[in-house]
Amino acid sequence: MALDPQAKALLDMVYRVGAPRFHELDVHQARHSFEKLQFALRPEAPAVASVTDVPIPRRHARDGVIMARLYRPLQSRSDDVLPVTFYFHGGGWCVGNIPSYDVLCRELASHSGCAVLSVDYCLAPEHPFPAPVDDALRAVDWSLANAALLGVDPARFALAGDSAGGTLSAVTALQMRNRGGPQAALQLLIYPCTDILSQRPSRRTYASGFFLDTESLAWFFEKYLPNQDDWQDWRASPLLAGRFDGLPPATFIVAGCDPLTDDCKAYAEALREAGVVVKVHEFEGMVHGFFTLGKFFPQSNEAVALGGRALGDALKG
Repeated sequence: MALDPQAKALLDMVYRVGAPRFHELDVHQARHSFEKLQFALRPEAPAVASVTDVPIPRRHARDGVIMARLYRPLQSRSDDVLPVTFYFHGGGWCVGNIPSYDVLCRELASHSGCAVLSVDYCLAPEHPFPAPVDDALRAVDWSLANAALLGVDPARFALAGDSAGGTLSAVTALQMRNRGGPQAALQLLIYPCTDILSQRPSRRTYASGFFLDTESLAWFFEKYLPNQDDWQDWRASPLLAGRFDGLPPATFIVAGCDPLTDDCKAYAEALREAGVVVKVHEFEGMVHGFFTLGKFFPQSNEAVALGGRALGDALKG
């Protein structure tokens, strides 16, 4: 698939100035670089009715809290009990944070008409696998148990995320299915990583020069999964889960020129074969990470609006 001209322009700029790639940086430099990119290329922030920081206690007090941020759409009243989307940010389980995703979560709240809870799960390498997985599930469990405090409806929720956050969403849905708990109305999975050890064609086709290169993938995987025995744990690679029946409907947003594209499609097909309702929206010529860069990519704004509408349709019936 040919690169979109705007994607090519971005890549030409990045490679022309010799900007270091993730695998050439230490963790703190990588986090700063990621945040700079998000702030530079995100669109203007839409207004919302309210933004509230929410500390979520971990199961043991000694482990502190998981910070989250709750967005309520502009058209909502303070006493409305809203459906809620749990959003898990991208960044290879190593970078990314709530401020970098502030605009996106505002946009999703606006497009869906629902509340959005952005979860600041812990990051590797300080907190490797399965700590981010545990944080994601804990954030959902606590929020549903304390829905009245948040002004949200525990019977109407969705799981959403991009890249590593999409993986966390998929894994959280599997965990909730496995224990017979409440089910999300939708999984919104934006180019998730579904198979760490994949050898599918897109891993080779887009291995170099398409933003998320092979070396950077390895950098993320090695920090998130320092014990290589965990690389085949289904909580890291949800395609290895074994069974996919009984899961919520799933909407995928994928980039055409992304090493993870074939893995996304393989997971979508596994869900579909198990009877799950699946929709896949492929944005041709786009690279991994485009979803949050609406100042640079018109397709980003289209994809965010599509995702927001999918959430609204699923949550408001």
